[in-house]
Amino acid sequence: MRYQLPSRRITMLRLSSTALALVLGLQAMSAAAKTGPENWEYLQPDREQVIASLNVVELLKRHHYNKPPLDDARSQKIYDGYLKTLDPARSYFTAADIGEFDQWRNKFDDLLKSGDLEPGFLMYKRQLVRVQERLDYAIQLLQDTSKLDFEVEESLLVERENAPWAKDRAELDDLWRKRVKDEVLRLKLAGKEPKAIEELLSKRYKRQLKRLDQTSGEDVFQTYINAFAQTYDPHTNYLSPDNAENFDINMSLSLEGIGAVLQSDNEHVKVVRLVPAGPAEKSKQIVPADKIIGVAQGDKDMVDVIGWRLDEVVKLIRGPKGSKVRLEVIPASNAPSDQTSKVVSIIREAVKLEEQAAQKSVLKLNHDGRDYKLGVIKVPAFYLDFKAFRAGDPNYKSTTRDVKRLLTELKKDNVDGVVLDLRDNGGGSLQEATELTGLFIDQGPTVLVRNSDGRVDVLADEEPGVFYTGPLAVLVDRLSASASEIFAGAMQDYHRGLILGGQTFGKGTVQTIQELNHGELKLTLAKFYRVSGQSTQHQGVLPDIAYPDIVDTKEIGESALPEAMPWDSIRPAIKPESDPFKPFLAELKARHEARTAENPDFVFTRERLALAQELMQQTSISLNEQTRRSQRADIEARQLALENTKRKAKGEELLKEIKEEDEDSPPVEPEKTKPEDDAYLSESGRILLDYLGMDTQVAKH
Repeated sequence: MRYQLPSRRITMLRLSSTALALVLGLQAMSAAAKTGPENWEYLQPDREQVIASLNVVELLKRHHYNKPPLDDARSQKIYDGYLKTLDPARSYFTAADIGEFDQWRNKFDDLLKSGDLEPGFLMYKRQLVRVQERLDYAIQLLQDTSKLDFEVEESLLVERENAPWAKDRAELDDLWRKRVKDEVLRLKLAGKEPKAIEELLSKRYKRQLKRLDQTSGEDVFQTYINAFAQTYDPHTNYLSPDNAENFDINMSLSLEGIGAVLQSDNEHVKVVRLVPAGPAEKSKQIVPADKIIGVAQGDKDMVDVIGWRLDEVVKLIRGPKGSKVRLEVIPASNAPSDQTSKVVSIIREAVKLEEQAAQKSVLKLNHDGRDYKLGVIKVPAFYLDFKAFRAGDPNYKSTTRDVKRLLTELKKDNVDGVVLDLRDNGGGSLQEATELTGLFIDQGPTVLVRNSDGRVDVLADEEPGVFYTGPLAVLVDRLSASASEIFAGAMQDYHRGLILGGQTFGKGTVQTIQELNHGELKLTLAKFYRVSGQSTQHQGVLPDIAYPDIVDTKEIGESALPEAMPWDSIRPAIKPESDPFKPFLAELKARHEARTAENPDFVFTRERLALAQELMQQTSISLNEQTRRSQRADIEARQLALENTKRKAKGEELLKEIKEEDEDSPPVEPEKTKPEDDAYLSESGRILLDYLGMDTQVAKH
């Protein structure tokens, strides 16, 4: 979601004579240092990068929303963040390396202010040397995998974010022996022959070696400056000249891509959400929290992308419309002990506006002995056809116009209430969030935007009158973000509808792009607030009645991102009014819990997430083949039991095993189901009907 930058000029820095002398000195040093790729000494900061770094320092100081100081405390954050970027699993550097780097722990603030990028480049070059050593060692081990003993009982620590640094090279050798052994074992369990395993893994590591030799000074600069920028918040980052044309390069793949929102997760790239009606969503083979470990163009060889920067992976996944991309994915349902991957084939295509359009259905329920009809409006995104709108086309497409038309049709159907379904809605047009809110309230503020200078802009519905005055429930989940949260928050603050489902994503900040002399800086300059004064940032919108989470909120959501800005509040824009739902909430929750305690879909969702969270607690994996086979069989049996318990309760055919989709099989068109078959939708309807019944009884008294 974009918000128009306040009308003020952000000026660029001019270098002082001292800084210019430093730049020219670095440039001369760079020209003299090209000694070959062995130790990557040719990688040196150039004049343009030094100027850009000084501009980034000044822009963040003057215009970031928080304006936090660049001091020793931030230097420590930069240092820790940079180390985590360079060696997230602590599997390259030794304790001696860290001891050498520690001299800069409290100096990055001063170094950045003076334009001195040398320590950042030195640390990166040391990482390149260490990675080369590790890859050479792994390739050596793969020359004869028969020497690997899979009968001995030993384990590999997989959650190494806080592991102690290796004391010496011998300790790293042992760690990498186990890492290679684990990779060989995983392929062995997948049915691969020894020679094929050796060839596949050797090829993977040699490709990584070749990629090291292609490292450029821009790769180093971008990584280092982002380690600095992202200590401010996760959405503030530097874009290199190659990436500067992509506003959302670090978060989104929509047009001519696969339609998935991604983020970095240590050495992996993780799926955050799927764009409604996008290729990935249509494939039904990818879900949030899946990890992408390989990318292939068409039928070419798979490229291993573990340890790659997010923007590099994005470039590989993007491609011409109609072309095929294959992704190697570790499913989110797998435990750390089971890194078994699957390959998914997707045809790239642009997401069509009409496929994201709001749609209606009628939910028919028998409740307390009476038949009811509830209108359901599914809103996949907050869209606006800007081109048609600006051209003056009276039939331009927009969320608000479509929902208004659908509400008119549902009124003619004499529905007893409406459920607005915002599940998986990642946001979109801020204007549409405001205008949609206006269909349900009578004139008033819809969202507040607080800028970095403290000024609060109030966006409001200016149209008098309420288009829909009937009973309303809004269904949200963890993947409802940004504009969805603004709308849901407004409905809750105006007490206009019951908010049901899961805690929303929590993205409540506004970014803008500022051009630099070299690349661009995306920085956070404002924050969204609900009309009650509460931020949507970090916490999101909390439902009046919560459903079981479909994804782990520790893995997906704003609060899962490092350095996410906190929740806070400002002065409300409306006076608090009595909440018509409050007197009934306790009883509504009690009835909901009684109804869903044995509901097979609710039970399945709760227990599946509980199993996933239990498995995620595992920090190490066995390298004994029999133990590993036994563990995998146990996990598969538990997953199958959960699925069959649900199927049995619903009278469906039981499964003998859980099969993955074949990558070459065409996407299966989902069967058109009735809204009554959606457990969360039906339960939302029943809660709304519960409230109507209670409210009617109170009114009669």
